[in-house]
Amino acid sequence: MDRQNLTLLTDLYELTMMQGYFKHKDENKNVIFDAFFRTNPFGGGYSIMCGIEQLVNYVKELHFSDGDIEYLRSIGIFDEDFLNYLANFHFTGSIYAIPEGALMFPREPMVKVIAPIMEAQLVETAILNIINHQSLIATKAARICYAAQGDGIMEFGLRRAQGPDAGTYGARAAVIAGCVGTSNVLCGELFKVPVKGTHAHSWIMSFEDELTAFKTYADMYPTACILLVDTYDTLKSGVPNAIKTFQYLRDKGIELKGYGIRLDSGDLAYLSKKARKMLDAAGFEDAVISASNDLDENLISSLKAQGAAIRSWGVGTHLITAKDNPSFGGVYKLAAIQQDDGSYLPKIKVSENTEKVTNPGNKKIYRIYEKITGKLIADLICLDEEVFSEDDPLTLFDPVEPWKKTKLKPGEYTLRELMVPLFIDGKCVYESRETMDIRDYCLKEQDTLWEESRRLVNPHQIYVDLSRKLYDTKNDLLNKVHDAI
Repeated sequence: MDRQNLTLLTDLYELTMMQGYFKHKDENKNVIFDAFFRTNPFGGGYSIMCGIEQLVNYVKELHFSDGDIEYLRSIGIFDEDFLNYLANFHFTGSIYAIPEGALMFPREPMVKVIAPIMEAQLVETAILNIINHQSLIATKAARICYAAQGDGIMEFGLRRAQGPDAGTYGARAAVIAGCVGTSNVLCGELFKVPVKGTHAHSWIMSFEDELTAFKTYADMYPTACILLVDTYDTLKSGVPNAIKTFQYLRDKGIELKGYGIRLDSGDLAYLSKKARKMLDAAGFEDAVISASNDLDENLISSLKAQGAAIRSWGVGTHLITAKDNPSFGGVYKLAAIQQDDGSYLPKIKVSENTEKVTNPGNKKIYRIYEKITGKLIADLICLDEEVFSEDDPLTLFDPVEPWKKTKLKPGEYTLRELMVPLFIDGKCVYESRETMDIRDYCLKEQDTLWEESRRLVNPHQIYVDLSRKLYDTKNDLLNKVHDAI
């Protein structure tokens, strides 16, 4: 993780294609590639864009070191003139993206690369690796936080993550999407996010008895005293000893705040309700009951429905690994090639599967909101030269079933052009924000969704529509492909 130069974080075929374009310089034209995904993960109604900061740092550091060149030479398939070119390589293109922390939806460009095709091919793998993973974890975290209904969610997944990089950048993504903090200290240092944690069962077991362990811990952390109560017997030993410890602190004149218990096993609904009654009867009504143990959005929703008295949740394995949907599915497809006059010739990928047919051309996205509520109506993908105004009526139609239409009058809606520039002609124009500021932005983004699109089961899907001009361009290309066969 301490290596900032990730230039060789790529698939070999990107480099073999680069050499091919290098040898045939007439083919190394400026092109446009779109990175997008086809389906929201987890059966959800939305996704969260995440990973922009690492993507920007990757492109900033994009160069082939002497060691990289020597390694590529050792493979035996690259010519010296191409290796000499790589030795002086730097990215000269432009990159646009949906802002980090923003909502995004299937089939719309989440990242757009405009560059000579050699350069655009080189960055493909790393862009997908970074955005796919971090967006996946952010989307999972957003669902878990929604299920918690305002309770705090702590990210606890480092020891179960697929390596240090996934554990650390995944924790950052989880915080951006709504988690209140992480147990990952490295993430805390790198990204200035809150780190939290209590103690393990081994702490309890290392002492002669549970009460001594609790009191020793309380003496060290009297204002952050969350005690793990299920080492021996939750209701007969753990909770009673926690109550004795809280009374011990109160008798010493210590103001109790940030204190409570953690449940890590057993029937969490039953145990939490019993523990709540015991704590309240002892005069500790404000003691927090937190829980962990293979939690996810579905289990948290179930526990909420059962009236569990839990108000803080530590979520690990299922969050950091996105266990029920472990890949995001983002792809990277050619959308246009620049012609001699500087214009871009749209390109389309055709498939037997309708959802795999790409949207051609140089595109941008307008996000459309209901003016009165600020809620999201739809996203409109259009060609880059198109301009839409809130002062004009707007007709939206389903690109698969185009007879389905929505007509919006001026004054009923607002528009926002979604994608922002990261690099222009090789120069970085993106200013990174603090992670907690991105989190605030992400929470506001989620608030623009209707509740029907946030529900965990069978959510309403946000419409992603095409402008009439883009729709016609796509159909013209499809007809040309069909006629040429």
